Amino acid sequence: MSHLIRTDDFSTAEIEALLEDAERFSQGGFHRILQDRIIITLFFENSTRTKSSFEIAAKRLGAEIVHLDVARSSTKKGETLVDTAMNLDAMGPHAIIVRHQNAGVPQILSEHTRASIINAGDGAHAHPTQALLDLFTIRRHFGGDVKGKRIAIVGDIKNSRVANSNIELLRRFGMEVILVAPPQFMPQTRLETTYNIRDIIDNVDIIMSLRTQTERHSAQTYASLKDYASDFCITQELVGDRDLIILHPGPVHRNIDIDDALLADPRCKVLEQVANGVSVRMAVLKKLIHDV
Repeated sequence: MSHLIRTDDFSTAEIEALLEDAERFSQGGFHRILQDRIIITLFFENSTRTKSSFEIAAKRLGAEIVHLDVARSSTKKGETLVDTAMNLDAMGPHAIIVRHQNAGVPQILSEHTRASIINAGDGAHAHPTQALLDLFTIRRHFGGDVKGKRIAIVGDIKNSRVANSNIELLRRFGMEVILVAPPQFMPQTRLETTYNIRDIIDNVDIIMSLRTQTERHSAQTYASLKDYASDFCITQELVGDRDLIILHPGPVHRNIDIDDALLADPRCKVLEQVANGVSVRMAVLKKLIHDV
């Protein structure tokens, strides 16, 4: 059984085919190909976009969704995560979609299940479907040709699973990635980096803003988020009339990550990302459950 734990679990050719499916799904070209299939969602972290997106994707393809209420599950009685996954797997689901605050959990579970494990975000490690939908959104905007496009990823990169997955995937498709962050949020990297977005804003095609992952900080790094925003918020004044697009994986901290005016700007693709996420996750479910 195939799993999706990281973006590099899929070859470039597989991703090209997956994005072709996503394009067809985005045009309404889908059928109930997963009828009688059962998918379990297992979310140990809060989620609005990812969980809802997967559930809508599954329902559009005819699958049945079973949501495990983690707060009421046997993990609260001391059952291990592996035992929980093995017990769920024994009931015969076709896929288990997992989000967990600790990196590595989906990989561990995939070693103990016959069902496909889909990583919906694990700690600061990976969020593969987010990167896939980001690539899909960028390709659609640029007419399919993204080789040589330059993207600035801005914010709390060190703690971002979204950044990790996008760096691998976007570079594989020929894009140049620049990291923009304060020193305490900058990982060790061989990529181009800067502490000041104004240094590179004239030379990028895309800006991807990230949420500050305060829940993953061991100590307070800024006196306030407003202090952080004074240096790293993507504002309309900063962007001006430049020909670029703005992405964000959500949830957006308004006027901290991106200001209100720019969120309403047609160059901001945040809601398109959300819409595209359903199509991409439909394509992922098709690949892992139907095309086997």
